[in-house]
This record gives sequence, C-alpha cells and structure tokens, in this order.
Amino acid sequence: MTIIIGIDPGSRITGYGVIRWQNNQTHHLDSGCLRVATGSLHTRLQDIFSGIRSIIHLHEPVEAAIEQIFMHQNPGAALKLGQARGAAIVALGLPVAEYSARQVKQSVVGYGAAEKTQVQNMVKMLLNISGKLQADAADALAVALCHAFARFSPKGLGTAGTRRRRSSWRAYCPSES
Repeated sequence: MTIIIGIDPGSRITGYGVIRWQNNQTHHLDSGCLRVATGSLHTRLQDIFSGIRSIIHLHEPVEAAIEQIFMHQNPGAALKLGQARGAAIVALGLPVAEYSARQVKQSVVGYGAAEKTQVQNMVKMLLNISGKLQADAADALAVALCHAFARFSPKGLGTAGTRRRRSSWRAYCPSES
C-alpha cells in the first residue's frame, strides 16, 4: 500500500489530492483546495505551507508529485506561481516527482492536450468519485494518478494501457470525442 499526494500549485488556489495505491488499484482518500486569495504574498505562502503540512500530518503520504511550471506570458505571475510551488515542495518534506501538464493529461486521459473537463471526468471515473469535483482538486488528483501510473504500471507512462484509458474516456464522454 502506498499513499501518494499530488499538488496543483497556485498562488491563490492550490489543489491537493491524496490517493492510495493498493493491489494495482487507486483509491481516493482526500482532495480539495487551499484558498489563499487574500493578504500579502508572504502571508499566502505561509498559508500554503501550513495547509500542506496539515494534510501531510493527516494522511502521512510516502510519495509526492507536483505539476511543473509552464511558461507564463506574465513574468510576475510566473514568479508568484514558482514561489507557491516552492512553498508546497518544502511543506511536503518528501522527495517530489515533477510532471508536465502534458504528461499528466496523457497519463490520465490518454491525450496530452486534453481539456480540463476531460481530466475532471476521467479522474472522477478512475477514482469512483460521484458529485462535483473542483477543477484544482481534480488536477491535483490527476498529478497523483500520473505518479502512481508512472511508478507502478509495468511500463510506466505511455503504456498501451493509456490507449485503453483513452477509449474509456471516449465512452464516458461521447459528446466530447
């Protein structure tokens, strides 16, 4: 049994998702968002750090994964995102695997340029989650799933199993195919 935390970093909203990998199956343990939209950047970074630490103490994950930064057109926004990401990484206190958004989408949906709604739908299906799932929480769960698939599937990312997941996505969301 392995507990994995995934992080979708943001300077105002940081998504988190905790899953358990056991017997080649994934199980949803917890997910949500740390909303730190008010206060100075210093205060928001402290809130991200404290929030992640609380989740770590609650679930005691042994592995962590985070989404890599993509290039922003706005350098100021990229710096803030990098600082939020750094606060989350330090709070995790674990070795952290990094995945690009394209790798996460390819792993979970089977298509590296998938839309956010496609990612949300597949995360819900793969983790048997009913009801609404907030976008940032879904993204964080997708990062955790990507890490689980990379670590524990026989061939890592990009296996033939990815094609099967893509097919199941098309069956699950036929209007999107």
